[in-house]
Amino acid sequence: MKRDMKLRPLAVALAVIALLLVAACSGSQDTGAPASEPNRNSGRGIPSPAQGGNTEGSTERSGEQDATATREQDATAGQISTFALDVDTASYGYSKRILQEGRLPEPDQVRPEEFVNAFRQDYREPEDDGFTVNMDGARMPENGTALLRVGLQTRGADARTRRPANLTFVVDVSGSMGEPGRLDLVREALHKLVDQLGPGDQVSVVAFSGEAEVIVPMTSATGRDRLHAAVERLAVRDSTNLEAGLTSGYAEASQSFRPVATNRVILLSDGLANMGDTSWQGILDKVKGFAGKQVTLLCVGVGRDYGDQLMEQLADNGDGAAVYVSSVDDARKVFVEQLATNLDLRARDAKAQVVFNPSVVESYHLVGYENRQIATEDFRDDAKDGGEIGPGHSVTALYEVRLRGGASGQLATATVRWQDPDTRDPAETSHSLETTDLAASLWRESSARFQVDVVAAAFAENLRTRERFAGAEIRELAEHATRLAATTEDAAVTELARLIDRASSLG
Repeated sequence: MKRDMKLRPLAVALAVIALLLVAACSGSQDTGAPASEPNRNSGRGIPSPAQGGNTEGSTERSGEQDATATREQDATAGQISTFALDVDTASYGYSKRILQEGRLPEPDQVRPEEFVNAFRQDYREPEDDGFTVNMDGARMPENGTALLRVGLQTRGADARTRRPANLTFVVDVSGSMGEPGRLDLVREALHKLVDQLGPGDQVSVVAFSGEAEVIVPMTSATGRDRLHAAVERLAVRDSTNLEAGLTSGYAEASQSFRPVATNRVILLSDGLANMGDTSWQGILDKVKGFAGKQVTLLCVGVGRDYGDQLMEQLADNGDGAAVYVSSVDDARKVFVEQLATNLDLRARDAKAQVVFNPSVVESYHLVGYENRQIATEDFRDDAKDGGEIGPGHSVTALYEVRLRGGASGQLATATVRWQDPDTRDPAETSHSLETTDLAASLWRESSARFQVDVVAAAFAENLRTRERFAGAEIRELAEHATRLAATTEDAAVTELARLIDRASSLG
């Protein structure tokens, strides 16, 4: 999506020079396609390792400044914001571990939308298998500004009523998995998942290091003893041939494909490839091909040293999600508490579009989602990729909005579009927000869950840019989080308050 801004002539000249320099540098890299050609993922950049693993539109990130290089969108010149839905939470999970170890995460490891989506929401669920669109907002102390929240929610499901699953575990047993406790955590996670499966489910296990090996072919979940024994046989070996592991895993999944089931590859790895095709594009191309055949991917990250950007891109290109586990409690949350959410599907290729009223909104900025933004015209092009969403999933997007003085009326309309996971029939639903719906004060009158989202997003922005968001310094964020932990009685919010305190002490 183009970012139209009012720039002075000198700034325009500098921007043109910068773009020419970036183009010159990019010309030396073999991307496999012209720079102007969009990839299958509707504008999601496929970064090289040298680029730090993330892109923001056509702007390459560099340290702390690029995340805010093109923040505001002029609502008159470009009133529409469109992005693919994303339920990843790995960025928050990994940042949490880094902070607990007494370090600050690298700026390019921090994705604000994944911080926000890691927390429970208060959205109304739909009665059918589609979405509800929830919108609210609050005015800010800064004159003429507001925060807008778009919340999308699917109906939950009991694990006992979900569709059967064909699961192929692809387990990294390379030398880097020898870190104390790392492979033990993977085994624990797999044991927990196997224990939750029903008689209609099937499981296969593939291990990879320098090469891939099928430990157990597709087997009914009723053969739990055989599956548990296979998990116990997993042992650390040598190098990391991620390409071989995924190729073998997808081949196993394809051979046992069942149209009536959820067919999913579950990759458990630290994402550090050093053998086979180690280029990101080569691995991602293979994953995209299988995603087109309705075999989806769940990336479960582990380890102190973790290939965060590669695992995120694998999930995006594999029509799946990325999570990070660092403890047995994390494993229980992913494979027990959220089993139906992480295994089943409510929607394929889901996208959101927010249309701002330029007579009320002067400018806006979507917080995060830099590598999930798609072209306006691709919103209703069902050949263009979106996000895969499970039952009970919520997706939250926050916008900073600058209002026109004295203006009132409809502020924005949000629409979500998706395809039925079985029939591929498209559907849409929308909701609008009026200026009169805005809470007069963010911290005094908006809902507690809305405030938690703002604190999580502000914390992420502080970690990656060191800038204030929502008018709060990091110590103020810690105070808000502590207050909200008591209000919500949510242990996850209590943990967030501790993490903000830790980050504040690390400076």
